[in-house]
Order: sequence, then C-alpha cells, then structure tokens
Amino acid sequence: MEALTVVQKTTLDFERMELSPGFVRRWLVPALSLAILAGALIQLRSLEYHRLLRMTPVSPLFWTVFLLGYFFAPASEWVIFRRLWDLPARGIVPLLRKRLSNEVLLGYSGEVYFYSWARRHAALVAAPFGAVKDVAILSAAVANVCTLVLVAACWPLLRGLHLGFDGALITGSAAIVTLGSLATMLFRRFLFSLPRRELAFIALVHLVRIVASLVLTAILWALILPSAPLTWWLLLATLRMLVSRLPLIPNKDLVFAGLAAFLVGHETDVTSLVSLIAGLTLAAHLAVAAGLGALDLAAPDEAQA
Repeated sequence: MEALTVVQKTTLDFERMELSPGFVRRWLVPALSLAILAGALIQLRSLEYHRLLRMTPVSPLFWTVFLLGYFFAPASEWVIFRRLWDLPARGIVPLLRKRLSNEVLLGYSGEVYFYSWARRHAALVAAPFGAVKDVAILSAAVANVCTLVLVAACWPLLRGLHLGFDGALITGSAAIVTLGSLATMLFRRFLFSLPRRELAFIALVHLVRIVASLVLTAILWALILPSAPLTWWLLLATLRMLVSRLPLIPNKDLVFAGLAAFLVGHETDVTSLVSLIAGLTLAAHLAVAAGLGALDLAAPDEAQA
C-alpha cells in the first residue's frame, strides 16, 4: 500500500509539472525534431542501400499497403483522442512526432512529449495526464494479450522448426509478458483515471490497430515473397510482437530484422524481406521527420497549434 501511495504522489507531482510555452516552442520541439532526424540518419548508416533499392517493389499496391500500415497507428490514436478531447485534425502532427520519438529515440519518450503538448493546449485538452497515461497502459496491455495469443498459436511451429532455442526461452518471454498484463489488471483501480466505457473504447481501438498492423504487414510480406509458407509469416509475426514488447529500445524494426537474420540465416529471402521492410520504415521515419521539421521552420506557430 505504501508503494501505491508513492506512485500516486509521483503521478500528482508529474501532473503538476509546467513547461513554459515559449521554451517549448522555441527550444524543446526544434531540439526534438533535430534529435529524431539525427537518430534516423545514424540508423540509416547500417543499411545496404543498393541491395534494398534492388529489392524495393514498384507496385502501387505495395506502396498503398505500406503507407496504410505506416500511418494506421497515429491515425488510430487520433481517433482515441478525438473522442476523449475532441482533438482537431491538426492534432495528427503531435501524434506523428510522438510516434517518431518512441521509435527513433527512446521508448515512451513520445508520451512525455505528447503530454507536454497537451498541457500547452488547455483550451482543447482537459486533464491530459490521465488520458495519456491510460492510453499508453492499455496499449501495452492489449499488445501483451495479442502477443500471448500469437505465441500460443505459434508454439507447435516453433517446436517443429528447430531454430536453435528451447521452450524455456519462449516460456520465459511469455511469462514476463503475462506478468505485465496481470499487474495491469490487479492495480487497475489505481492505474486508470478514465471511465470504464472510455477504457473499453480505447482497448478496442488498440486491438483493431494491432490486428490491422499484423494483417497489412503480412500482405506486404506476401506481395514480395508469395512463395513463402504461411508458417513463416506466423513465426515472424510472433517474433515481431515479442520485439515490440521490449521497453526503451529505439527502432524495434531493425532489432526485429537482426533477430530474424539470426534465426533463419543471413542469406535467405525471408531475411532480405524483413530487412527491406525495416529499411523502408526507417526511411519513412526520416521523410516524416524532415517534413515536420520543415513545417516547424515554415510556420512554427501553426506546427505547434
């Protein structure tokens, strides 16, 4: 009980934090944009450009599916905050920057940025800390449940493929994910601030986002490598979800590509496919970061509105 009191006190202290709007507009957001650009450029140095260019499809269907998959996550969060705060269309800009912060810089750094953005828009947002916190916790909880379902569905395949690790590794990973979900359920009265109806809506949107992301990614894989068996797609989807649950790791797509190469070998078509998607995603991060940076320079007040 004492620990929960400490958590609640820390939460209240964090919620009372104030940042000067002038400081945020003049220094914090431009610094964040530069950090995202620098992080993406550093990670792009490890990619084999010529090989990726040769592999990149020119099919309009491929690029349509890729763009849908890329923007589906921030669009789904916009739907959530649109319901909670009546967020206007321009609210997609901080949500895009939030995603870039999480995936290029450091996990959950985007939530800190988005909370500071919400605090500076009191006319639009009421009690932002509780909403940002609840959305982040539910996102992790729903992803944990989906990961466990995939691990259970993939378990016979993992044992049959003889990939060089035993059941203890997968069991341990699943146990860690399970503990996180159980902790969320046990302490839900202390963790959540929003009404149950809003929490149910948020969880549903997160579930739709995760399922849609998996389906769109599988379509991308199938468009590039239609001859690969379904078992490999299920295995890779499970591995991708497990990697996505690792906290504080930037650019999980590159980590996923490295693990896939370790499991199936560096010279296989599957490894090349995973590396291609990871490289294209990182390039998309760089393009979006450059676009947001240009928006900051051209119209700083509009970019922060």
